Amino acid sequence: MEFFRMTSDERKHGNAPRAAAGGGSADEVSAVTLRLRVYRTIRKVILGFLFVSVVNVLFSYFFYTPKMYRINRDNRELVIRYRILQERIRTAHRRLDAIRHRDNHVYRSLFGTDTLAIEGVWQPYPASKYDALAGDEFARLMVPTWQQLDALARELYLESRSMDELQQLTRNKEQLASAIPAIWPIDRKALHGNHIGAFTYRRFHPVLGYTRPHKGVDFGCDRGTPVFATGDATVEIADGRGYNGGYGRMVLLDHEFGYKTRYAHLDKVLVEPGQRVARGQLIALTGNTGLSKGPHLHYEVIHKGTPVNPVNYFNRNMTAEEYEELMSKMRETNYESF
Repeated sequence: MEFFRMTSDERKHGNAPRAAAGGGSADEVSAVTLRLRVYRTIRKVILGFLFVSVVNVLFSYFFYTPKMYRINRDNRELVIRYRILQERIRTAHRRLDAIRHRDNHVYRSLFGTDTLAIEGVWQPYPASKYDALAGDEFARLMVPTWQQLDALARELYLESRSMDELQQLTRNKEQLASAIPAIWPIDRKALHGNHIGAFTYRRFHPVLGYTRPHKGVDFGCDRGTPVFATGDATVEIADGRGYNGGYGRMVLLDHEFGYKTRYAHLDKVLVEPGQRVARGQLIALTGNTGLSKGPHLHYEVIHKGTPVNPVNYFNRNMTAEEYEELMSKMRETNYESF
């Protein structure tokens, strides 16, 4: 360091120092001095930056910064908005429930039609749909909200389909009123007591020996009892010979509007395929053909490809008390189980 020491006279007069061992030029000494000043300046800047950083970290740990205040405020607003959204979803659900109630119990009753089939509408979304939200700080708030929105979207879709169907029914109300199955297929006086086999999804088959659905109702009666069309329709099947998968001699009527009716185990078929029939028209005589253990009529109502309980369509001709009494007396029979 002797090279960098200057006497008081040298500093006073601005003379460049001389090297102790051979002497460097004034330019070289000035360059070294400049580098030292730059080094000291950089060191001060770095130390100052480190000091400020430490102070900032400590301050942020113990006190909220303006940025943190903004973040917390935004987070609170986000939570509030999600709460408001959830309440709006619940309100929409309540209103949609009211519409669906009127749809099922008012509008469809006026048209005498079944509720809309919903197969496939309520299939759950894949569990992976919400995986992207799982690691979020607000996942417990966001995932249920999106699930509610998805459910609401499905219900809206279902109700829109139902309203489209009702709109179509209004254009054909007169034709619909005469087409929907709405009377008994045989004279009630021809029944053996109250011997009516119930519509059920699980029933022991008396011939096959195992449990299977019973897709219609059975009317116990004598062979040769007149069978009537329960609504205006076109004859789709009129088979007076075949086994027909256990149905025996059978008539299938297409009422349009998604409705069909089946009359099975007949003794005689009195109509032809393609023939138009009116409600109350004689179409067959009861029998004991196919998988059957006694004379009776097996009667089905099929709505959009799905068998439904035919008894629900007899209510027009019965008081509420008669309907309840009939339902209580219906039981399994030993005729067959189709």
